Amino acid sequence: MTDTRPISVVVADDHPIFRSGLRQLVEDSPLLEFAGEAADGEQAVELCLQRQPDVVLMDIHMPGTNGITATRRILADLPSTGILMLTMLEDDTSIFAALRAGARGYVVKGSGPDDIIRAITAVAAGQALFGATAAARIASFLQPDARNPGHPFPSLSARERDILNLMAAGSSNTAIAHALALSEKTVRNNVSNIFTKLQVTSRSDAIVKARRAGLGEPPTPSRPDRHPGHRQPDSSQTSKHA
Repeated sequence: MTDTRPISVVVADDHPIFRSGLRQLVEDSPLLEFAGEAADGEQAVELCLQRQPDVVLMDIHMPGTNGITATRRILADLPSTGILMLTMLEDDTSIFAALRAGARGYVVKGSGPDDIIRAITAVAAGQALFGATAAARIASFLQPDARNPGHPFPSLSARERDILNLMAAGSSNTAIAHALALSEKTVRNNVSNIFTKLQVTSRSDAIVKARRAGLGEPPTPSRPDRHPGHRQPDSSQTSKHA
């Protein structure tokens, strides 16, 4: 922004107390102007189309239309609006989903008032602003994985690679959980992360992408003494079942 008028801000969050606190923060700042509040993503989209704010403080996780979907819809009509994502947790899935949706900033809800105001003004000025933790994860995502330089999907964690391999081999979540000694909930969470990092929306799309990259074989065990059929040279260390 090049003029001196206050930055108009819409607040979108499903928690009334937190939303009220953000409203008060905006109203108390001479740099900002409160443009309205929304309790869910659908309301946020409608409000932004009406008010055309400079910045939206957008909660990622809201009932119904979430913050990611609302961000995409708002920016489709108001591409100059700066979206500043708010969340309780700095996780890879949320960070990259926010980036792909077009958000310019990402701050945790525990940030101090001054930090939030600085983030709003930076986003309004066209800057991209992410916290130190988020920035480090983004940098890590963009860099080659030194531990697995030949892997076609370097953004995946070791566990996610194993799960994707088994998915590509045709295993269900239940079978993957059994094979990797994980709970089914953990497998489901990792599958969701895989979808985000591979930029796919379904299991079948992830499998197709994985198989095209040559995946589909069972993962190599991480500990040498766990190799099936491997016989230790020291018979005292050998057991019938690892």
